[in-house]
Amino acid sequence: MSDGSLTQDEIDALLQGSGSFDFGAKEETPGSPTLTPAHRSQFEGIIQKTVPSQASNLSMLVTKTANFGPIKVDVITRDRLMEALEDEIVQVTMPFSEGLSGEHLYILPESLAITIASLMMGQEEIELNEAALSALQEAIGQISGPVLTALGDAQKSTVLSEPPNASRIAKDSLGVTSETVVVVTYPILIEGEMPADMLEVYTPEQILAVLSNVAPAAQPRAASPGAQSAPYTQPSAGPTTARMPGTSPVAPGFGGAVFGGGAAMQAPNVQSVQFPNLQPGPPAAEHGNISLLMDVYMEMTVELGRTKKLIKEILGMGEGTIIELDKLAGEPVDILVNHKLIAKGEVVVIDENFGVRVTEIVSPMERMKDLT
Repeated sequence: MSDGSLTQDEIDALLQGSGSFDFGAKEETPGSPTLTPAHRSQFEGIIQKTVPSQASNLSMLVTKTANFGPIKVDVITRDRLMEALEDEIVQVTMPFSEGLSGEHLYILPESLAITIASLMMGQEEIELNEAALSALQEAIGQISGPVLTALGDAQKSTVLSEPPNASRIAKDSLGVTSETVVVVTYPILIEGEMPADMLEVYTPEQILAVLSNVAPAAQPRAASPGAQSAPYTQPSAGPTTARMPGTSPVAPGFGGAVFGGGAAMQAPNVQSVQFPNLQPGPPAAEHGNISLLMDVYMEMTVELGRTKKLIKEILGMGEGTIIELDKLAGEPVDILVNHKLIAKGEVVVIDENFGVRVTEIVSPMERMKDLT
């Protein structure tokens, strides 16, 4: 990974978004739970605080620097969401199982899904097969961890979801039944890749439940009669930064600093506690020091098959004994590293030696389970 610094072009790409999702002006949705602009602003603030953690988790998985731009929250109809999507998308469903209820999912354009899965699997431009979708499920599981923690903190309860389930679908099969949805847009830029937007979909009822214990933003008090206003101070000229429509100007570091047009007010630096994600995955230190292990040898074994025999059958074995294995002729052989299954392949002959051609990589999620 690089040092994480962004060029001006990358900053502009993040601030402006990829342009793949544009929902236009906020829609009025009669009959749905009322979400005021203040509600949207509060929820946007909760999610925006999780962006650094989400970007860090994705960076570790793809072993490249990943940056998230300022998010945007829209309240729109299901039909408007469908209009904005490509014909073929990748959907990752994560319905809530505790603390909140109802549908909850992520939507990725195929290009972004392929990029993330390819980098995780160390291959270029892979197909969105079962192995690639499994890798994507692990990525979304790691990305969503800080969000679930933040939602629980805001609601003052534990918020959990079902394990991620990724699938490549036509947009007409989108797993959204609510007529009104709350869509969070995440502009994502992975080092050396094209920027793209990822969507996270909630229902209005879920947002109101999250904000039920959040104190409303303080309203400015009216000035008392005779009170004198502070003299206006012209801000000094300085560099400007492009920003997405509807968002506040932010510094290139995406720290969330807001700049007013009048006298400068230094806001207190208040941050919510970030708890470790309860998702399977290697600790950050392993990724940072992986280069130290590159020249370490590991035992690789190709296993043709297995079987079980009684002791008396084993003692009765001799030259010419035929042992029937648990694999059928033509089935892939198992490739193990330090006795852990990592791939499957087919036996080939290279000159006068046997070899094995890798035909399938075991999904990262299955490998993680095997290590526990």
